[in-house]
Parts: sequence; structure tokens; C-alpha cells
Amino acid sequence: MLGLGLAVLVGGPTGWLLGAVVAALGLRFLPAPPGTEERARRRESELLRSQLPLAADLLAGCMASWCPPDAAVAAVAEAMPQPIAGRLVAAAVQLSMGADPEACWDRLGAAEPVLAPLGRCLARAASSGAPPAAGLARLADAERASAAREAGARVRRAGVLATAPLGLCFLPAFVLVGVVPVVTGLAGIFLGRL
Repeated sequence: MLGLGLAVLVGGPTGWLLGAVVAALGLRFLPAPPGTEERARRRESELLRSQLPLAADLLAGCMASWCPPDAAVAAVAEAMPQPIAGRLVAAAVQLSMGADPEACWDRLGAAEPVLAPLGRCLARAASSGAPPAAGLARLADAERASAAREAGARVRRAGVLATAPLGLCFLPAFVLVGVVPVVTGLAGIFLGRL
């Protein structure tokens, strides 16, 4: 589209040549749009990230009440929507079948990088024997704070992007109405003295 726009804007054989060059450079250096699989993976990753704080809080509550880890994870998986529910059900099944808790939580983090902090927190608690409730509550708070920072950054970026068209409209008008008359007037005065 960029090459076609340049070809129409410049016109003639030169425009078509410049358009073809710009289109070839664009195809070479611009990134390809993500495919359907990549978009689905990104959407699932964003859903997991948004569900992680609530899941961590629920796990903290269940484990603070001395519920066994497999029962706590199964209860939280039942309460949560997909896609995090499926990941937690798989971990609960592994734990109920006697899998090593550290290895189970490491697999959870390795399978989905978004859930890696949850897996590390639970693996650390399983290896040390410490109650994981406090670590899970800190994880939930940290994830919520991170989401708030990202939302603030998106809002600031949207504000900047919203002002760009305004600048593109007013800057040429300012130059044509404010700068060009002054420059032509000064040029006339200087050229008149020569």
C-alpha cells in the first residue's frame, strides 16, 4: 500500500519506479503480520495473565486453610474459567497421582511462561516446606501492579497517538500561514536592497 500510495502521489514513470522500490523495501524489512495461530497464542497468554492474580489469591486462601495442595489446586481450577482452569486441572491430576510437587510446578511454568512466577512460587514452597500463602498473595499483588502499570502505559501511548493526526494537520497550516509570509516578506526586503 505504501508503494502504491507513493506511485500515485509522485505520478508518471518515476512514481511507479519509486513505488516499486518502496514496496520491495517494505516487504523486505517490515515484519509480517501475525498468523491465526500466533494471534490465538497471544490472546490465550493475555487471558492467562489476567487470570493469574485471582488464581494466586484463591490458591493462597485454600492453602492458608491447610487444604492439601492437590485439593486446593483442583478447587481453584473448578472456580476459574478457561484457559487457566485447564492448566490447574493438569497440575492437580499430577499432584493427586503422587507426582513430585517441585517437578509438577516446574512443568507448569515451563509449559506456559506467563504462569512461570506461579510455578516458581509453589515449587519454592514445596521444596522448603514453608506455607505458600504469603508468597502467593505477594505474587497476586505484584501481577495486579504490573497490569496497572501496563494499562497506564497503553493509555499514555493512546494519548500520544491521538494527537499525531492533529499535529499533522496543524503543522503544515502553521507553516503556510505563519512562516511562509514572514520569510517571503523578509526575502522581498533583502532582495529589494540588492
